[in-house]
Amino acid sequence: MSHVDPAPQLSDAKSARLIFLGTKDFALPAFEYLCDHGWQILGLITQPDRPQGRKQLLIPSRIKVAAESRGIPVYQPEDLNSGEGIALLSAIRPHLLVTVAYGQILKPHILEIPPFGGVNLHGSLLPKYRGAAPVARAMEQGDLETGVTVIQMSPQVDAGGMLATADTPIGADETAGTLEARLALIGAPVLANSINAYLEGAVSPSQQDMSLATRAPKLSKEKSFIDWSAPAFKVDRFIRAMNPWPLARSHFLGHDSTKPVSVVIHHSNLSTDTTTHNATPGDVISISKDSFEVSCGDGCCISVKLIQTDGRNVLSAGDWVRGVRLQLADRFLNQEVET
Repeated sequence: MSHVDPAPQLSDAKSARLIFLGTKDFALPAFEYLCDHGWQILGLITQPDRPQGRKQLLIPSRIKVAAESRGIPVYQPEDLNSGEGIALLSAIRPHLLVTVAYGQILKPHILEIPPFGGVNLHGSLLPKYRGAAPVARAMEQGDLETGVTVIQMSPQVDAGGMLATADTPIGADETAGTLEARLALIGAPVLANSINAYLEGAVSPSQQDMSLATRAPKLSKEKSFIDWSAPAFKVDRFIRAMNPWPLARSHFLGHDSTKPVSVVIHHSNLSTDTTTHNATPGDVISISKDSFEVSCGDGCCISVKLIQTDGRNVLSAGDWVRGVRLQLADRFLNQEVET
């Protein structure tokens, strides 16, 4: 008769030795929540500081600064899956790895070091939007709601058994940045409660329905160009999904120019004018003191609020209009004109 070992359990979850893995701002509320509610965080593992900005300065992440201010050791291995990572975790002997927006895929030999493996807080309602950009992709696709999922980590990206979920509607004017910040706050107590139940054996992971799985590929500047031939509602949610990074891009051809310039649209709304127009997609069809409207593929419009000519400051639409002397039928063009 075969014997199956029972899943490990702790009688007191908060006696567990935890290592937190996180880098992006999405991880900070969960890290601080665990610290503030009595969990034993033995160290933070985060990505090495990377050069940022025009001066390429090494700027520490907010979570690294938070850990150092609390006196929690910070480790920044280039590759946690390497011998360095194995030695680090073997020396610390954690019960559990807690991962939120860390930035590396952990291999099986790393997940096998702690007796409880690892848990991860992910910014979508899995199995939808597995991958690097779940919040932006949910917004881009027009979902009306999203949420967070706590999963038991597995070698496959975001495919582990689910421990808990929490959902929330997506606001009509939210950007990916504001929604992600809200999800991080929602997820922090959900993660803590899940860890407690998981370590004490009060919850078992439920398998994801693989047939419903979708991907959330990484964002890039190369794929952040607006398609003006799309319906206005799709253009609007694309602009919101690309904010705060990589930001929605286009090319602008003014009435007195022979060469288009690159622009970034930071903020826009769907036009309140429900009248459809026969203008070419990308044409400027209305100019007011505080905004201007651009025609989209369905004859409806978006109203631009904040815009930036590449390499210059972000301006209100009104200031930008005056600066470029915008006129009706000036045009925004698709990416293809760049060639």
